[in-house]
Amino acid sequence: MPGHAQSGPPQKDMTVDKAMRSEVVESIIANLNQSYVFPDKAAAIGKSLRAQLQHGDFDAITSADKLADKLTETLQHDSNDKHLEVRYFEHAIAQGDDQSDSAENKAAELAEGRHFNFGINGVDRLQGDIGYIDLHQFGRPAMVATRIAAAMTLMSDTGALIIDLRHCGGGDPESVMLFASYLYDKPTHLNDVYWRDENRTEQRWTTATVPGPRYGQSRKVYLLTSSDTFSGCEDFAYALKNNQRATLIGETTGGGAHGGGPHRLTAHFMMFVPSGRPISPVTHTDWENVGVVPDVHTSAKKALDLAQLTALKALIAGEKDEDWRQRLQERLGELE
Repeated sequence: MPGHAQSGPPQKDMTVDKAMRSEVVESIIANLNQSYVFPDKAAAIGKSLRAQLQHGDFDAITSADKLADKLTETLQHDSNDKHLEVRYFEHAIAQGDDQSDSAENKAAELAEGRHFNFGINGVDRLQGDIGYIDLHQFGRPAMVATRIAAAMTLMSDTGALIIDLRHCGGGDPESVMLFASYLYDKPTHLNDVYWRDENRTEQRWTTATVPGPRYGQSRKVYLLTSSDTFSGCEDFAYALKNNQRATLIGETTGGGAHGGGPHRLTAHFMMFVPSGRPISPVTHTDWENVGVVPDVHTSAKKALDLAQLTALKALIAGEKDEDWRQRLQERLGELE
């Protein structure tokens, strides 16, 4: 579901009939009414979806895969919420099983994650003593914590840090908090999340301790963004921007703020229902539909070069060692 890598072998398709289509749609409507973050919008989406079903808009669809795709397309169009998603599963989903936490899926996710280092795509030390981490996803904490610690160990003596979120599609909120914790000196309030289905508000803070060396707050951090930056990666960017901990360089992000979880629809269909609404302690709102606006607008393609230029200028301004300042100046000249 959203925020986690697709894993496992391709699903074997199955044929769906009118009764099955109706069962899936009615279950979607019930789950939206029970859990979707905005009750009024849930009612409107459900009314529209039922009208389309009764009108015969889905009658020609006999493939389970294609039905899931069509329902996802319809839900996202009617709601303007990119987190709403329907998925088909070949193997029957037991009652109370959210599928993502089954032993089979955990094993598949672990195997898949290893191929992509659980979201940490690359770590480098750029010329001018600038650290660089290319982050594609916030993997589950149990899988990614040691990788984050290793990356931050390599970054521990750099003069500035660039975190590349241009291809970052989401992930686990616990890992968002963990990674952010390396960039602060003390526990810091990142955001709150109101969960409509539980009628409770959860506070999210950085942690008091981290497994690796803390980067701290004295050195500058730059986040690269694009229109593909989404969900948990936007959460990370939004919090660091609003706390004035990082400078965002690039494009406005995708605009998917609402968290949630998988809901079983029928024996072979599941949907992701956004039930949580982030609330920034600074802005008192979130980035749903509007995206996270960068501090410095440029194309995604040019963002890394511009971040290096910006970092080098700041390093030069604060450097007291004349020899090193000259080397930084030379590197700046190469990029300009």
